[in-house]
Amino acid sequence: MNVLSLFDGMSCGQIALNQLGFKIDNYFASEIDKDAMKIAKKNFPNMQHIGDVTKVKGSELPKIDLLIGGSPCQGFSFAGKQLNFNDPRSALFFEFVRLLKETNPKYFLLENVRMKTEYQDVITEHLNWIEPIAINSSLVSAQNRNRLYWTNIPDVEQPKDKGILLKDILDNDAEEPMLSNIYGGFKETKPRIHYGKSVTIRTATGGGHIPSITLKTGNYRTISPTECEKLQTVPSGYTEGVSNTSRYKMLGNGWTVDVIKHIFGNMNELS
Repeated sequence: MNVLSLFDGMSCGQIALNQLGFKIDNYFASEIDKDAMKIAKKNFPNMQHIGDVTKVKGSELPKIDLLIGGSPCQGFSFAGKQLNFNDPRSALFFEFVRLLKETNPKYFLLENVRMKTEYQDVITEHLNWIEPIAINSSLVSAQNRNRLYWTNIPDVEQPKDKGILLKDILDNDAEEPMLSNIYGGFKETKPRIHYGKSVTIRTATGGGHIPSITLKTGNYRTISPTECEKLQTVPSGYTEGVSNTSRYKMLGNGWTVDVIKHIFGNMNELS
């Protein structure tokens, strides 16, 4: 099985494949963030980093069985300026389209944020009119994280709700959270009650927008990097080895591993 992962980050897709027991012959990763690459290589020494996505050529790779990626979302996100495809970061989506055509894999998966229907429809059109499935990570984790997944992997349905709450993943079992509506020490303009779930871990320039929890004592504290790993269902300690700022950033950029495992679990045998 040969995998090409675009915008690979800390390689959450590889975590999912590894945990499902897929035999990977070659895992090619396009990524430019040095800390994310360092963490991915630490955990998967045999993976191959191949640099900037704009310079990757399908003709120079062996037959690719699985193409995956989550192209930068800043131009699509409701939380951003919604500059859509005119934003050079979101325009990188077309690199995914290009390499999908060049590699013609058996399966592909593209992840992105919730967005205006007009943007979503452009992506769907370029991906052979395959409609996305919306999955909230809250079904498999303690984090509210609504994302869209375009894939030709068959029969992907909603995961079963595991009923995991924020209190279940805290480092200090004695703490009882009330809300998770604070990012990096400042309250959101419109605080949201999430009924025992964390707000979405997000990414911002210079680091992540990391939630803090409001305790019943009235105090609040920032979620720790290990707690963020649990929110993203990443193995404990996976991101150790770089600064906390970088850990938060790559976790905010990453995928909820158990959602990806759920999707990949529907893949037929690859050869």
